[in-house]
Amino acid sequence: MEEEKVVSKNFIEQIIDKDLQDGTYDHVTTRFPPEPNGYLHIGHAKSILLNYGLSQEYHGKFNMRFDDTNPTKEKTEFVDSIKEDIAWLGADWEDRLYFASNYFQQMYECALFLIRKGKAFVCDLSAEEIREYRGTLTEPGKNSPYRDRSVEENLELFIGMKEGKYEDGSRVLRAKIDMASPNINMRDPVIYRVAHETHHNTGDAWCIYPMYDFAHPIEDAIEHVTHSICTLEFEDHCPLYDWVVRECEFEMPPKQIEFAKLYLKNTVTGKRYIKKLVEQGQVDGWDDPRLVTISGLRRRGYTPESIRKFVELVGVSKSNSVVDPAMLDYCLREDLKLKAPRVMAVLHPVKLVIDNYPEGQTEMLEAANNLENEELGTREVPFSRELWIEQEDFMEEPPKKYFRLYPGNEVRLMNAYFVTCTGIEKDDEGRVSVIHCDYDPATRGGNAPDGRKVKGTIHWVDASTALHAKVRVYNSLVDEEKGVYDEETGEMNLNPDSLEICDAYLEQSLAKAEPYDRFQFVRNGFFCADAKDSLPGAPVFNRIVSLKSSFKLPTA
Repeated sequence: MEEEKVVSKNFIEQIIDKDLQDGTYDHVTTRFPPEPNGYLHIGHAKSILLNYGLSQEYHGKFNMRFDDTNPTKEKTEFVDSIKEDIAWLGADWEDRLYFASNYFQQMYECALFLIRKGKAFVCDLSAEEIREYRGTLTEPGKNSPYRDRSVEENLELFIGMKEGKYEDGSRVLRAKIDMASPNINMRDPVIYRVAHETHHNTGDAWCIYPMYDFAHPIEDAIEHVTHSICTLEFEDHCPLYDWVVRECEFEMPPKQIEFAKLYLKNTVTGKRYIKKLVEQGQVDGWDDPRLVTISGLRRRGYTPESIRKFVELVGVSKSNSVVDPAMLDYCLREDLKLKAPRVMAVLHPVKLVIDNYPEGQTEMLEAANNLENEELGTREVPFSRELWIEQEDFMEEPPKKYFRLYPGNEVRLMNAYFVTCTGIEKDDEGRVSVIHCDYDPATRGGNAPDGRKVKGTIHWVDASTALHAKVRVYNSLVDEEKGVYDEETGEMNLNPDSLEICDAYLEQSLAKAEPYDRFQFVRNGFFCADAKDSLPGAPVFNRIVSLKSSFKLPTA
């Protein structure tokens, strides 16, 4: 008898299963609610894929909603980039695209409802005074002197706020809960403020805007979200979330569930830090390939499949932990190793001349496109008397166990011939500028008919037909020895060598590369044609990741 497969469910799935079984909900609706005040990063990918994945698992609905309640920081640029990122990851919201700002009237009516219930009041304390009245983690707060205003006065003042009668910061609307609550978030929190700001979606229709903790549960309730899944920093806000939907008397209120954020070791993920890097010109915009913004990862060459696999491996838990970025690179290599065609590229070139090869002759040699996937077939590469090879593949005075090219040594040119170094030329500064070799015509294809062996194989590019291109090699944006931030100054410890631009020579076929085309450059790593800087016939390549890593999946 075939054994039944045991499926292990995470704690969120267990909660959803119980809610459906108990009849708390008769459907599942999840949402991803970013604030459009920056670009999404790898941490958001976990939330996107978790929420979307749960909606698919339970045959439910997935809402894409912009939490755009703060007009001072939000831009249409960010809205557009977020939509592009989420679609690229494969989370399909279909026709369920929403904006919190479209609910401003309903939120305003909820505020009026709370005032009439005696659950909200207009407060004239300044922001600094409100902080002083709030108390501390060990001491209770004290009531605002405006807390006992009548319902009629509160209604008149709040309507006046909406009508633009008061200046920014002069008045706020606060929930009336409990200033002695051990949870500071429940100590009469501000739920509306005056802000004479133009909104990216509603223009100048409003001059009061709801606070996030008030707006978010209302948005979820209006959209009939069942499980409002968020990260752990919102755990202390959950009682306020529940208070809002309860006091506003929504039917079938949503349930907030918190899970651990995704933290990457030695990686800049905070929006305000990324924004600072962008504004200071330390990086090439929000989509700089050194950043772990989703658009930066996409531009660098990561695949949505690799990010989905990474999120799956990280898993879902209640405990915060730090993940090694090498796990993400592992997922990418696993995805690309059977997909990416293999080509030859020389990033740090030096000229190699085969003196006994016929001048003016070019022949075509066959090369496999992917040694691990025969289905990708073969290609023909040109070969002639002058080639480019990597500088590191030649040493004038090699150490022991150096098996590449040096005076008198014989090596294999990949897919081509055996060659022996016969001499060198140097420039005025004493650097090797030309390497001279002789080849053995009988070794075409890389094997000697007499059975002799060589220990070194090097790659090359035909000089007469090579594509001269810019290739960018990225390293960690952060100085990994010092960590992300300086503990004393709070400044970022940036790696001055995070970007190397190579004046490279590539196989001529790469001139036809389209943006986002990915390749394995022999011995150098996986590379992608840059979508921003490439031109027709003149692509620029980004190294996505090196070929090898010390990372290994943990065993069960």
